[in-house]
Amino acid sequence: MPSDAIDELLPIGQGPKVILYHQTHHKPNNGPPISLLPLITNKTGITHIILAAIHLNDEPGDITLNNDNHPDHEKFTTLWAEIAWMQAWGIKVLGMLGGAAQGTFARLESTDPARFERYYAPLKSMIETHKLNGLDLDIEEPTTLVHTIHLIDRLRADFGPDFLITLAPVATALLIDQPHLSGPKFNYHTLEQQRGHEIAWYNVQFYNGWGDARTTFWYDAIIRTGWKPERVVFGLLTNPGNGGSGYVPWEQMQIVLLALKFNYPSFGGVMGWEYFNALPGGDDRPWEWAKNMSQAIRRPLVGLPSSAPTGTSGQQAPIRPYGGSTAPPPPAPAHPYPAESVKTLQDLGFSQQHAIAALNSTNGNVEYAAGLLFQD
Repeated sequence: MPSDAIDELLPIGQGPKVILYHQTHHKPNNGPPISLLPLITNKTGITHIILAAIHLNDEPGDITLNNDNHPDHEKFTTLWAEIAWMQAWGIKVLGMLGGAAQGTFARLESTDPARFERYYAPLKSMIETHKLNGLDLDIEEPTTLVHTIHLIDRLRADFGPDFLITLAPVATALLIDQPHLSGPKFNYHTLEQQRGHEIAWYNVQFYNGWGDARTTFWYDAIIRTGWKPERVVFGLLTNPGNGGSGYVPWEQMQIVLLALKFNYPSFGGVMGWEYFNALPGGDDRPWEWAKNMSQAIRRPLVGLPSSAPTGTSGQQAPIRPYGGSTAPPPPAPAHPYPAESVKTLQDLGFSQQHAIAALNSTNGNVEYAAGLLFQD
């Protein structure tokens, strides 16, 4: 790449997005804050930061970042100051609500309006205090569309038309009749039909046993079910240590991204979990991940490498209506676990995706994984 290649990037508000989740805010052992500013000073082309993770705990008003401290704690002073700098440069900063620690969305169920208000009002205050540009709903617990739509409608009413509302489903959630993390009563196709006009995009996780980012196959399958490419952001692990499985090295990832950009001119972009140790730069230069991604998908594309492992022939596959028949589900993603471990869990009645995801969560321990699945 020429040294001035970054100057060829599209303006921040145009073209594919480059998004990083920021969950690990400090160095180990209560070390110094991990700075976001290199994402600006190194001209990485980052478009969005998603601050993770906002948890609503048992007591109303007990809000924490990562089950740690309240967002107003002094340890986050540098974080909020740097977020303001990012926003001054035109980079949008969202908060991520929920995630793997369950309970947040159960506390925001709309069945009891008074209870909803007790938990929602402090969240609203936190968003206002820290001037977040949006909220990413990472629903990894069973809930229903009714409760989620109520939350989306309330956010829109309180924060206006420019507030970004996104969701973070796993890749299988955008296919037809496949297991996912938001529960059997939650259908993302129906949500898109009913509230797609309020949702900016979906940060789709293609890792941890719920998708495969080594080729475009899974992304192609999602588009064939009716999703528009601009709505589907390609979610990746930035480091193999940030998830159970599914990390794809940059050399291979670059080819896949070029194929997606070529096949889908309105490609939604890429997101990475997470910032602090993103490769290839790692702990010292995590900003390199964003710069690589920007140079791959936010510059004019001349042609497609002949070796690109695309699932199409360079033309977008025919789009089918939501819920319509589609090709068989994509093959199971790569994972590091013995076939016997996966089969043991499948023999207990669980799907392959659920088995792999449970093994990811338990570092491959079959007994613990089985207990986790039965608990769910």
